[in-house]
Amino acid sequence: METGGNSLPSGSDAMKRKVFYFYDPEVGNYYYGQGHAMKPHRIRMTHALLAHYGLLQHMHVVKPVPARDRDLCRFHADDYVSFLRAITPETQQDQFRQLKRFNVGEDCPVFDGLYSFCQTYAGGSVGGAVKLNHGHCDIAINWAGGLHHAKKCEASGFCYVNDIVLAILELLKVHERVLYVDIDIHHGDGVEEAFYTTDRVMTVSFHKFGDYFPGTGDIRDIGHAKGKYYSLNVPLDDGIDDESYQSLFKPIVGKVMEIFRPGAVVLQCGADSLSGDRLGCFNLSIKGHAECVRYMRSFNVPLLLLGGGGYTIRNVARCWCYETGVALGIELDDKMPQHEFYEYFGPDYALHVAPSNMENKNCRQSLDEIRAMLLANLSELHHAPSVQFQERPPDTVLPEADEDQDDEDERWDPDSDMDVDDDIKHLSGRVKREFLQPEPNDMENVKEGEHAREMDAMLAGTAYLKASNSGSISIDEPHIKLEQENSNKSADQPIELNHE
Repeated sequence: METGGNSLPSGSDAMKRKVFYFYDPEVGNYYYGQGHAMKPHRIRMTHALLAHYGLLQHMHVVKPVPARDRDLCRFHADDYVSFLRAITPETQQDQFRQLKRFNVGEDCPVFDGLYSFCQTYAGGSVGGAVKLNHGHCDIAINWAGGLHHAKKCEASGFCYVNDIVLAILELLKVHERVLYVDIDIHHGDGVEEAFYTTDRVMTVSFHKFGDYFPGTGDIRDIGHAKGKYYSLNVPLDDGIDDESYQSLFKPIVGKVMEIFRPGAVVLQCGADSLSGDRLGCFNLSIKGHAECVRYMRSFNVPLLLLGGGGYTIRNVARCWCYETGVALGIELDDKMPQHEFYEYFGPDYALHVAPSNMENKNCRQSLDEIRAMLLANLSELHHAPSVQFQERPPDTVLPEADEDQDDEDERWDPDSDMDVDDDIKHLSGRVKREFLQPEPNDMENVKEGEHAREMDAMLAGTAYLKASNSGSISIDEPHIKLEQENSNKSADQPIELNHE
């Protein structure tokens, strides 16, 4: 099996990486509704930039296989998944109690194709984890993913299904430890909650803290039980710039990599931490944001890059295009090539945008105190936690051979909308409710175990939900029963989790 850079313990940042990029051309058609800040169209804009910068020919472009019900239920409650599958704009008026129960309707509206949208973005993230697990690539990218607020039983903050948790669960089949790093301006609360009581997943979130959605992510929230000190929160104030951000990011993440020694890293690259975001209040440049990607890449550990927030969509596309170049080790020209969405990027038509002159409310003393406190927490971890030998869950099945492995030099036409490798059949302050009016350039788009021992260690925190103002239930010890769908299933098919 080809492993590429995955087989190397370390490497130069200039070393080429094999990159798989997940994209479904339909994803840009999903539409949250008139005036809603979340616009999946930004994924199509990003893809257009990648194509016209010539980056697609340097990557393996994969159309994700939609996640199935059983895949989503590895983390989410069965009744919640059933609700998402069944609800439509036409039937929602008859489902008031369930809408309220699952927190669907305002920030997280019902729209045409909602469940297909969830299946698509979750399929890309889990598919990326599968490719990393099999050593087919060094870096996997799914800009449609990264929806970090979704909880086991409810939607939150524009997020319905937590593709990040599902991808981490897939990575844990192969890797003893997985690191999750979140650079979205909002706290990565859904992922932190899922793994709050396990030492196999460390979560590190850099976010605006204060009167800001979701209101969690205090520096004193450090994990619980076996997971104590395995949650790190970096609370920041308005206007943080590149230099201030990196004065925290590199020392903290560098120490985490040294002590925790993850087998794989998931980096959520929410672009609402960029300067000028419609819902954000940070002052990062695209290069400053991408420096986090560059730094994580330098460790040469299997890396899953995901999207997330980002509401000034022309800047989201700029950012994720540039960060794809960083993943590939290709520096892009600031002068933007002509493409179908070129008019969005006027009047300068450049890839980079200068930060603003907004005040940085993060003083040097407060940054030093945050860094010292978090490094002190990390000093409590004396070595990477070991995992007792045990049988692991079966691999996610890849039913067809990967054509890309047969022809390493085959690449894609950058002018085509997308050529796909369709081989993966994986099994496995509130973002203020003021829905802003669309930007002038925004186009309102179309479609309006037996493995119980293993899973007890792997999912120690998955069924655990911290008590919160949202009414989440606190479960001290998750009770998870593993069953095959029926006795006729073959032994190599995936085991489902029935959450009780």
